[in-house]
Amino acid sequence: MKKIIYLLASVLVLTSCEDFLDTENYTKKTTGNWPASYTDAQQLLTGVYATLSEVTSNAQDSYYYMAELAADERFGGGGENDKQMQAYDKLMNFGADMMLTFWEGRYKGIYRANNGLETVGNWEDAVTETQKNQVIGELHFLRGFFYHELVEAFENIPLILTAESEDMPQADPDLVYGQIAYDLKQAIELIPQTKAPSDGHATKWDAEALMARVFLFYTGFYNQTSMPLGNGEGENVGTITQDQVITWLEDCINNSGHDLVPDFRELWSYTNPYTAPYYSYANGLSWVEDGSNPEQMFSIKYSFLADWNDSQIGYSNQYALHMSLRHGNGYENTFPFGRGWGAGPVNSRLWNEWTQAEPNDIRRKASILDATDTEECSDYLWGQDTQMEETGYWQKKIINIQAYDGGERYDVFGYPMYGAQNDIALGSVTDLILIRFSDVLLMHSELKKDVTGINRVRTRAGLNPISAYSDEALRNERRWELCFEGRRWADIRRWGIVTNVLDSQEGVAIKNNGVDATIRAFGGGYSARYNATRGFYKIPESQVTLSQYLVQNPGWGSEAEFAGW
Repeated sequence: MKKIIYLLASVLVLTSCEDFLDTENYTKKTTGNWPASYTDAQQLLTGVYATLSEVTSNAQDSYYYMAELAADERFGGGGENDKQMQAYDKLMNFGADMMLTFWEGRYKGIYRANNGLETVGNWEDAVTETQKNQVIGELHFLRGFFYHELVEAFENIPLILTAESEDMPQADPDLVYGQIAYDLKQAIELIPQTKAPSDGHATKWDAEALMARVFLFYTGFYNQTSMPLGNGEGENVGTITQDQVITWLEDCINNSGHDLVPDFRELWSYTNPYTAPYYSYANGLSWVEDGSNPEQMFSIKYSFLADWNDSQIGYSNQYALHMSLRHGNGYENTFPFGRGWGAGPVNSRLWNEWTQAEPNDIRRKASILDATDTEECSDYLWGQDTQMEETGYWQKKIINIQAYDGGERYDVFGYPMYGAQNDIALGSVTDLILIRFSDVLLMHSELKKDVTGINRVRTRAGLNPISAYSDEALRNERRWELCFEGRRWADIRRWGIVTNVLDSQEGVAIKNNGVDATIRAFGGGYSARYNATRGFYKIPESQVTLSQYLVQNPGWGSEAEFAGW
């Protein structure tokens, strides 16, 4: 994280030229006079990246958050009144505008990317072709990424390709996927090759990996053998084939410089130097820090300068706040695992099935906290602050991590390490890794139907190689390796196993406010809710009301409202 340079850029408000004016405003930045230089273009690009962390300032509204709680590996959790968390787990709705921040934020990013792509010709200073291609390629990548998240979350979305403010109808999903393919292909062809790790900018390798991710979801979910390819103007003119995707993944594997970190445990921030010596499980391990990690590809960066005032520079990682132990825990008795809001307790079936399938897999304990293990937590307290859907298992990947320095305990390791605030809401600086190199290896194995990538990942986990490819082996490996990284929801949907695994949550033992209970579905059951919605979430009502075109997704009537336990 500390190796990333954060640019101090104000939100740029661009106004269109009005042809009824008889004078030109030479001091106000408009789409007619800005960006006027390569430096301006870089500032504009920074503004596009900024929307990534802006969306996660209200983490609960984001696609990543929804996908984590909707899948079978975690429950909703939180306190009695945290009904949005629990609604995600039940595939239900809470409030008129659930996910509004995400919808608006992703379209803000798309608008800024569109503006950048439309104004390339404004640059007045001399730039090399390489510099120009880098900026244009990154804008294409980011726009493709934004549409990828939107279409996986909602399916029926407007496809906006200009910087004009327009009320647009929802596009055929094939056209959206064609546009994503176009943008990612442009990024692959334009962004210069640079060896990993990157400086925080999107790379050619990120685009190749994201192309594979989108291809696998589209072809699996829609039962197709290829993916549409657009022309950048809202029309499809070709296809992306499986062989093309394999070639791009092999380019990434062979030429990017990305590699697996030798020890899986050193990917996660509890191995930082201010925590590991005081945490027996991690003592002797050394965190491969953000910015120097060859396995880390595309990530959302967070700032150690986050504050509550109006001059706030960037945002802290709010996922860590939401997904840490509920208040009452998160002190010395659960060191190093810190406190927060208690979202996303881990389904005990994941721990049990993993133990049975791979008892020697180091990733299980590296990824999941068993709060009943006194070597992990000396005195975990059940039912704190009305904690709901509590299992005693918590994920370790994105969570507030405590630290010691000079004999003093701190709520977040970012305080002694980076000078962040010692505050559970503002001091978490850990990157949210959205694409990791191990995912590239597993996607390559899935598309090639071979064991090479699977075995490379298994070897790192201390497991024996497998001799032959099977879909079951691939699916298990993705489940173990990538749990809690936002991919399980898309995986179970594209594999066609979603209703079975969602229904398997029924009856799992939990505690609600310290009282024994079992997980149960609402709204007619997990399968019923999935079949009604196909896994696509409710478009925020305010957006439907404001538009003359938008139609709400199926399955989100009054029957979908979650009233709580």
